[in-house]
Amino acid sequence: MPKKILNGIVVSDKPNKTITVLVERKYQHPVLKKVMKARKKYNAHDENNKFKLGDKVSIKESRPYSKNKKFEVIGGDK
Repeated sequence: MPKKILNGIVVSDKPNKTITVLVERKYQHPVLKKVMKARKKYNAHDENNKFKLGDKVSIKESRPYSKNKKFEVIGGDK
């Protein structure tokens, strides 16, 4: 099964080797047929503390690093 890849913006870089990424997706409501926005935050592993607040990054699903950290950074724009 392929790994999930998500794009988002870094909203926190406080913990060591961890960033919080806000991912926004759009979908059509099944009954109302209105385009809705859904936001979700993911904790991702950033080995070198390279990414800072406001950076656009791509994250992919990986082995669990901790209870809440199941993604790792694969790249991004500075």
